[in-house]
Amino acid sequence: MDKSVHGSKTIVITGASRGIGKACALVLDRLGFIVFAGVRREIDGAELKTRASENLTPLILDITDSASIAQAAHTISDLIENQGLYALVNNAGIAVAGPLEFMPLERIREQFEVNVIGHIAVTQALLPLLRKGKGRIINISSKEGMLAMPFIGPYCASKFALEALSDTLRMELKQWNIPVTVVEPGTIATEIIEKSIKAAEETIKRLPHHAIELYDSCFAKALKASDRIARAAIPVETVAKTVTKALIAKNPKPRYTVGIDAKVLGVLTRFLPDWMLDRIVLKQLGMG
Repeated sequence: MDKSVHGSKTIVITGASRGIGKACALVLDRLGFIVFAGVRREIDGAELKTRASENLTPLILDITDSASIAQAAHTISDLIENQGLYALVNNAGIAVAGPLEFMPLERIREQFEVNVIGHIAVTQALLPLLRKGKGRIINISSKEGMLAMPFIGPYCASKFALEALSDTLRMELKQWNIPVTVVEPGTIATEIIEKSIKAAEETIKRLPHHAIELYDSCFAKALKASDRIARAAIPVETVAKTVTKALIAKNPKPRYTVGIDAKVLGVLTRFLPDWMLDRIVLKQLGMG
């Protein structure tokens, strides 16, 4: 594809240090977009820069810090001047795992602070630039935004919330022709899977003895199944291609699912009753 086609279009991507965000930043840079890649550490930005063109600018951005967001918005505004933004890709996220009964509330708050509140904050800060650039918004959700799973309740809830907020934004911003799209990946080969599994194991270790007695057996089965599912994960570049499709489409769809597992899940959630979905999920996790 001719780079000149996208040479004047500026995009902001959050959570570009690794995983889906990093893949999107590099793919879009190769296509000639001007990319602001949000990272939390300078070392991550420097590493990203070694693999990209001069059109990619690492941007220190902590989406849970209002001062960091304000500074990033100010920097972007200064650099693009009156051009406006072509797109915002809200990708940053974490996954909190463990049984809800014993989940520390501060961990649940952290989950929502990153996966929900942070995205709202960045969107609010950049909407004036998106409106000026007649841009669009892409929110990276998950198949867990379609169907909740045991032991990752906070993560599922955050993705359900992001889906609802995206629907609201899509309707509210329609009068300015600012499309809002949700990308729903299935199981993707990213560090977040390994990190969430390790974090879940640490959570179980810190539980009181009676909690371990209650949940240890089924939690161990779920972890074993999660490890098996993770081995079948598809590359992050697959998601990057879908994000690109949503970015270059004249009329992007409200939702794009990525991966066979996500597509199948989308069909099942539309047609099967809840009790049957529960049975399928529990069987997949060895808890049937």
